[in-house]
Amino acid sequence: MKDELKIEGYASLFWTRDLNDDVTAAGAFAASLAEGAPVVMLHQHDETEPVGVWDAVVEDAKGLFVRGRILRATPRGRLVAALVEAGALDGLSIGFRQVKARTEGRLRVLSRVELWEVSIVTFPMLPGARLSLAPAVSSG
Repeated sequence: MKDELKIEGYASLFWTRDLNDDVTAAGAFAASLAEGAPVVMLHQHDETEPVGVWDAVVEDAKGLFVRGRILRATPRGRLVAALVEAGALDGLSIGFRQVKARTEGRLRVLSRVELWEVSIVTFPMLPGARLSLAPAVSSG
């Protein structure tokens, strides 16, 4: 058994309405990411038990892309890794503080947020926010 499980996916998709009527504008994470504060990997937004590390958290044209490793060094990490490998857990969800937003009808358009964490979750607020196993990198 490997000590870590490599995963990647989109934790947020720009201009896509979530189940709470929030829409994240392109560039909303830029200032927070530029500050260099760590973005924690949690399970179900439980800050008491981090389950891994995010090695890359970047905005691209599509949204907020993350790549990281679930660590099997803890019981919760082993559980999450097993559930992800089995296909039982594949949602991603962001934990953040709103810095700047505007209202457009029923929608809250987030134009600047302070990103705290990206969680692996059962039910993401943004249904398209999903993870997958990261492709293996050849060492030859």
